[in-house]
Amino acid sequence: MMKLLLSLLVLVPFCYGDYAEFCHHQPCPEYTVVETNQDFEKREIVATKWITTTMPGNTSADFLAANERLKGFWMSQKQAGNEIPDTWPVLITISEGTTGLVQSLSWFLPPGPEPQIADPSVYLLRKSAATIYTKSFGGVPSVRAAEENQNALKNYLTTNGIAFNPQITCVLFYDSYFAFSHHNEVWFHAP
Repeated sequence: MMKLLLSLLVLVPFCYGDYAEFCHHQPCPEYTVVETNQDFEKREIVATKWITTTMPGNTSADFLAANERLKGFWMSQKQAGNEIPDTWPVLITISEGTTGLVQSLSWFLPPGPEPQIADPSVYLLRKSAATIYTKSFGGVPSVRAAEENQNALKNYLTTNGIAFNPQITCVLFYDSYFAFSHHNEVWFHAP
């Protein structure tokens, strides 16, 4: 799984600068911080749109294929004259479905006209405005770091009686693998 995340992040385009602290002058989801403490941040996120593709498994090949599908879509839009800016974050969603884990890879789509999608393996995912609990962490993204922070956030929320949806985990990366510093997050949604 570590190779999966590393492979994915190597393929993510480079972005430089500072937009919303960790968005690097690129569009990213807007939010309002409701509460901050040493263990988590509670945010109100506006409704967002994401270009998404599912992943049949969690091998490096699955992540690379998903990334290539999204990259191919992005490039086809640019070639058709539909300029879509590079954005952050990269979102991996893991949810418990009726047949096991369902995994998807998404790229944030900034506000504006919706693109036409011809590839049946790529779809537009609309996420409603939501309250989320997030834990940020640095370091080179890895499955181990994501799992450690996911478990820490889950334990804190559970111990303190804060309701959340444990069936869906979101892992977000805001930097290229080759960046000198990294901003990563895990999210749980409030019910």
